[in-house]
Amino acid sequence: MAAALSGPFLRLYSLTLLYFSANAILNVLIPLKGESLGASNAAIGVVMGAYLFTTMLLRPWAGHLIGRHGPIRVLRAILVLNAAALALYAFTGLEGYFAARVLQGVCTAFFSMALQLGLIDALPEKERSQGISMYSLCATMPGIVGPLLAIGLWQAQNPALLAAVLLGLGAATGLVGFTARLGKPAAQGSGPDGAGPAPQAGRASASPQLGAGGGAALRRSFRELAEQPQLRRCSLLMLAGSVVFGAATTFIPLYAAQVSGGSAAAYLMLQAGVVVAARFWLRKRIPSDGRWHPSFMAAVLVSLAGAALCVGLAAYGGAAAFYLGALLMGLAQAMLYPALTTYLSFTLRPESRNVQMGLFIATADLGVSLGSIVMGPVADLFSYSTMYLLCAALAASLLLVSARETRSRAREAELPQGLA
Repeated sequence: MAAALSGPFLRLYSLTLLYFSANAILNVLIPLKGESLGASNAAIGVVMGAYLFTTMLLRPWAGHLIGRHGPIRVLRAILVLNAAALALYAFTGLEGYFAARVLQGVCTAFFSMALQLGLIDALPEKERSQGISMYSLCATMPGIVGPLLAIGLWQAQNPALLAAVLLGLGAATGLVGFTARLGKPAAQGSGPDGAGPAPQAGRASASPQLGAGGGAALRRSFRELAEQPQLRRCSLLMLAGSVVFGAATTFIPLYAAQVSGGSAAAYLMLQAGVVVAARFWLRKRIPSDGRWHPSFMAAVLVSLAGAALCVGLAAYGGAAAFYLGALLMGLAQAMLYPALTTYLSFTLRPESRNVQMGLFIATADLGVSLGSIVMGPVADLFSYSTMYLLCAALAASLLLVSARETRSRAREAELPQGLA
């Protein structure tokens, strides 16, 4: 069996599915709750955006601590905090949701970094893209049934039922997480605490670099975000693309009522279903060779721009445009993140990769957060339709960023080997 689909890794994917199930429900419930209480789109966006904005701020520090203590030890600690966050959702109203979103953002920063860095370190290079894609797939799968369950909970208007669902998810996630182990290829040894592979010969470990000098490593990595062209361009692509994803996640539950024949639950389930199907059936199509593939990236960005355009025009074109946007949005979401993450896992220097990957992933969090916080006022001032058309223009502009990366890699290929 391929390492990426072996038993220990399948357990980690199951843990990912359980962890993100609560968020799939809350992504629909919180906007509906806010609207029922008369909150503006800007206020709803702030509450929704607080989650990933907190995650973004803590990603680099999460990479530092994981490098020092190992992913499994960090994971077990964070699962206890996650259960507390879900309990706060269960027993407070909208006034407590902001605090709960911040606390959940702390959990997600460490949870996702622990799993992704553990997968990158434990999997053979040729299977990294499959492992990252499977992780992303399981993080997205709850979005298939989560919106429908959220609508059912909202219509039931039963706080006790909501509390039981959220507390049950917290308990199940903790149970699976505390018994999880990071798998390892046969060619790799085990780390001293069984939490991951020992460094291979010729492959630098990130831990020494993230030890006592962790603060200096963080500052140096922020400088390299501006100085390293590959990291900078991939981060810009991920940031802007995530703004579109964030706007869809937050405001589709409210915008669907303005679309003739539109259903928020159907849209979100269709989008998530495409993400899951694409990440499973197309996972081997995601480049895993460390090279930049301009045609592949252009297709992904065109899908993203087309998705936002269809959603923006759905207020006039009806359900057909609305659901076509869901299909294209799901395809773009399935491909963009795993492709960029895998590409950077090859191009970043091993000695600073953990923290720099944290910085890159933080741009995805920041983008989703901005999709809620910034696009909420745009919707208040203009309309949901105008907001999504603005997202389409933003996505189309990313084709220029991708073209710059293509030209940069072509120039490097022309240099003598010692200078590249």
